[in-house]
Amino acid sequence: MKALVVFESLFGNTAAVGEAVATSLRAHGVDAEAVPVDHLDPATVAEVDLLIVGGPTHAHGMSRQATRRAGVKDETNTYPEPTIDPGLREWFDRVPPGNGRPAAAFDTRFDKAEWLTGSAAKGIAKRLGRDGFRLVAHPESFFVTTENALEEGELEHAERWAVRLTELTSTKTS
Repeated sequence: MKALVVFESLFGNTAAVGEAVATSLRAHGVDAEAVPVDHLDPATVAEVDLLIVGGPTHAHGMSRQATRRAGVKDETNTYPEPTIDPGLREWFDRVPPGNGRPAAAFDTRFDKAEWLTGSAAKGIAKRLGRDGFRLVAHPESFFVTTENALEEGELEHAERWAVRLTELTSTKTS
């Protein structure tokens, strides 16, 4: 099975989660790659068996160009390669149809009630479904601190989630 983890990241947290997911998938026999959304031709999606998409939660959902610009300008941001353009919203507009292939969505957000923070993963999951992908898991959230750092244990959480995705896709595709 070939998997692609596509992510948008401003402070590096979503990138770290995406890389941890891909590493865990590879450790479990999946040919997996993690790629920033702004370095990926959407047509590449047609070549994978499992698509995993993640982004940071901004203004209660997926980022927009204005929220990405604000994140890039944030003086506390030390991440060397923040996503500027295209973001996930723009990228999804060019993704080929999923034709029922398996997919999963994740986000990074503050560890507060979802009705307070919102969830980019829910929006990502809706886009995946609308584009013809079959969601194999509920949208997953990974938590960051108010200092924009991953909370302790979140990379291990990402690794466990990847194992679960492997189990779910091998069960549903066999």
